[in-house]
Amino acid sequence: MPDETEKEKGIFRELYDTFFSHSWQMWVGSIILAMLSICLFIIASPWGSSGGLLNWGQNLFEGLGLSLENSAPNGVTFIFDNNYALLSLLLIFGALASALFGKEFAIRVAPVGELVKGLFGGILMGIGCIIGFGCTIGNFFSGWPALSAGAIIFVIGLVIGVFIAVRYLLWEMEKHPKMSSGKSATFLQAKTKGTSLQPLAGLIIIIIGLAFAFTFDNPILFGFALIGLFIGIVLQRSRWCIVRALREPFMTGDAEPAVAIIAGLTIGLLGFTVIKLTGIGGELTFVSANFWMPAIVGGIIFGFGMTIAGGCTVGSSWRAAEGHVKLWLALIGIIITAPLTLEYIRPAFLDILPTWMKKQVFLPDYFTYLGAVIIMLLILLIWYVFVKWNERTGRFSAM
Repeated sequence: MPDETEKEKGIFRELYDTFFSHSWQMWVGSIILAMLSICLFIIASPWGSSGGLLNWGQNLFEGLGLSLENSAPNGVTFIFDNNYALLSLLLIFGALASALFGKEFAIRVAPVGELVKGLFGGILMGIGCIIGFGCTIGNFFSGWPALSAGAIIFVIGLVIGVFIAVRYLLWEMEKHPKMSSGKSATFLQAKTKGTSLQPLAGLIIIIIGLAFAFTFDNPILFGFALIGLFIGIVLQRSRWCIVRALREPFMTGDAEPAVAIIAGLTIGLLGFTVIKLTGIGGELTFVSANFWMPAIVGGIIFGFGMTIAGGCTVGSSWRAAEGHVKLWLALIGIIITAPLTLEYIRPAFLDILPTWMKKQVFLPDYFTYLGAVIIMLLILLIWYVFVKWNERTGRFSAM
C-alpha cells in the first residue's frame, strides 16, 4: 500500500521525481547515448565532441581577426552551420536544464590549485584530441563501434595517460597536499528544503533550446540540435563519464563505470555495423588516419589531461553546465588550444612520421565484418573480466 506522502503526489509530480529526484544508473545513460549516436549516424554521422569545440575555437580566433589557414583552409564554418558545434552548444543547454530540474546547479569555485589543473588539463586535451584525430567520444565511443583500428590504439593511449595521471595525483596528495587545497566557494545553490526557482529556470532553458532547434530548416542541423539537447540531459542525469570508467580501476577498483561504457559500446557496435554493412552510412565514417602513432600519442596526452581536469570533452561540458568553474577553464583550454594544435602542431608532427605510422585502418578490410565485430567484442569481454576481477581483488587499485 502507498504511504500518505505517495498518495498526495500527483501523477505529473511522480513522473518528474522519477527522472529528476535522483541520478540515473550510468549504464542506463550509456545505452541511451549509444542509441542517440546511432540516430545521429542515420541522420549524417555519429556523435562527436572535440570537433564542435574546435569549431568554437576557430570562430573565436576568426572573430579576433587571427587567421588559421591550415586548420580551416576553406574558411571557418559558422557555429550555427556546423553539426558538431551546434550539438555541443545544445548539449550544454540540455545539461544546464537537467541540473536545474534536479536542483543541482550552483556556481562552484574550486581552490586555485584545482582551477589551474582544470585549465592545464583542458590545454592537454585540446592538444591530444587533435593529434589523435578525436577525443573519447569521436575516437572511442563512436570510433570503436565504427570498427576503426585507431580506436583500439587510442584507448591504449588513454589508459596509459590515465594511469600516469592517477600516479601523479596520488603523489601530489602525499607530498604536496597544499597544491590543491585552499578556499573554495559556492553560489546560487538551491535550498535543500522548501521551494526553489531552479526547476522553473530549467523549464525555461528547455523551451528556449527546443525553440532554437526548431528554427533550423536544414533537417541535419535540426536533428543534431534536438538530439544534442537530449544528450545533455542524459549525460547530466546519469553522471556519465569516461574518465571514471578508465580511472576508477586504478583508484578505488570500482568496475561500475567501466561496465556502463562497455554496455554502450556493445549497443553502438551492433547499430553501427548494421548501418555500415547495409550502406546506410559510409563505411569509413569515423575511421581516421591515426593508426597507430597519432592515436597512441594523442591518447596519452588526452588521457592525462582529462584525468587532471576531472572530465573529458563531454564530461567537462556537462559539469561546466552544473556550474563547476574548474571545468569552465577546462573547456576554455580545449577551445583555445585545439585550433592552434591543428594549425601548427599536428602538421609538423605528421610530417615527421612515415606513412606506415599514420594509416586509415578499417578492420573489416582485413578481417571481414564478422571478424572485426568479434575482435571488438572479445576486447570488450576481456576489459569486463579485468575490471570485475580487479574490483574483487584490488590488485591494481591504489585505494
